[in-house]
Amino acid sequence: MVNEKIKSIVIILVSVIVLSLTVLFQRTESFMVDFGLTTLSFFIIIGGSVLAKKVAAYSFEADITTKFWEFYRYGFKRGKHLKRPTPMLWLPIILTLFSGGAFWWMGILEFDVKAKPERVSRRHGLYRFSEMTERHIGRIALWGVIACLALSFAGYLLGLEYFAKLATFYAVWSIIPISSLDGTKIFFGNRGAWTAITILTLFFLAAALAI
Repeated sequence: MVNEKIKSIVIILVSVIVLSLTVLFQRTESFMVDFGLTTLSFFIIIGGSVLAKKVAAYSFEADITTKFWEFYRYGFKRGKHLKRPTPMLWLPIILTLFSGGAFWWMGILEFDVKAKPERVSRRHGLYRFSEMTERHIGRIALWGVIACLALSFAGYLLGLEYFAKLATFYAVWSIIPISSLDGTKIFFGNRGAWTAITILTLFFLAAALAI
């Protein structure tokens, strides 16, 4: 358990550094100050998202494991997937290099869900479930996006526009239904919820771009 927690923290820290470097690409003036501010912002944003998902998972007698995104499925139909998952940690850096820093890819993390032993002995509705359904997993992922939007809103209220924008951009990438990213989990878990959170997130994005 301790090793898993340490591993998750390391994964979050590496993700924070990678995303910070992509956002600050080609920026030379006051780089260290901006890097410190950006890494702190991303740590709060990603940490808040992961924490929200862990709390949501706990309510379903489950736990989540955060890991780097691995590209596996490229279609919605069965069989539309690669033979082996491909780690995608390098993608944000490559896309930033090719776009000259004009394009940020923030889809860098995903999570696995595992039901706790006590879930088998508890009743949920009319049945007992030992496994997590797509609806449950979608709800867990949804709370990660809600946490990002809440942090963005708090940032605007406190006058931290840079932080608020980063939180909004991270939320945007969290709703896109690509491969096994959070957006896919929300989409298949509850398309109505995915539509609602997408509209809300796009509203935040429009506000961020307007400022």
